[in-house]
Amino acid sequence: MHASQQRLNSVKNKVKEICNRKQLKIIPEIVAVSKTFSFNDILPLIEIGHNHFGENKIQEAEKKWINIKNKFPLLQLHMLGKIQTNKAKKAVKLFDYIHSLDNFKLAEKINKYQKEFNRKIKIFIQVNLSNEKQKSGVDLNNLNNFYNYCTNEISLNIIGLMCLPPIDADPNEFFKKLKTASDNLKLKHLSMGMSGDYEDAILNGSTYLRLGTVILGKRNS
Repeated sequence: MHASQQRLNSVKNKVKEICNRKQLKIIPEIVAVSKTFSFNDILPLIEIGHNHFGENKIQEAEKKWINIKNKFPLLQLHMLGKIQTNKAKKAVKLFDYIHSLDNFKLAEKINKYQKEFNRKIKIFIQVNLSNEKQKSGVDLNNLNNFYNYCTNEISLNIIGLMCLPPIDADPNEFFKKLKTASDNLKLKHLSMGMSGDYEDAILNGSTYLRLGTVILGKRNS
């Protein structure tokens, strides 16, 4: 068995064990973050039936995934990184999920291109819980207004919220805040938890885990 297949199975077992131990109703979906990894690195995971993969850059994802998606129609591709509005068209064409909706202009562009391509993408609103200037995301105080606009005015399919806790902070504080915000909006999904904190994320109600290193190993760059 390939090393990445072993690591994925190990992570799946750990996720199930946590869910069983805490009697959680939902087992989170694992999104294998494949940025910087080649098709040869990814293929062993596809071969054992893993379908959810995440990328951070549209240009890299285009080169890598268009042919693969044609060959493996069950694959679901997740856009995890920031989307510049001038790349929105490419994002809508290629991705099945967007985890990083963070402004009105982008929301409008996504809506426009969804109509053009007759697609309905599953979307997470990225929330900036720590007010970090360098991080993208909707401010918590503006979240209700932004969510209402996206769902009522332009009918985007908002399925949940996403956050990136500060590297040097206890992630639990931020996961709890996001869960509360999600519950207030009656959303079903939460995109939170990466290789270093996914166990905490599960305990705080995450339904999508974004895992790279723990499955695919150290990045090439």
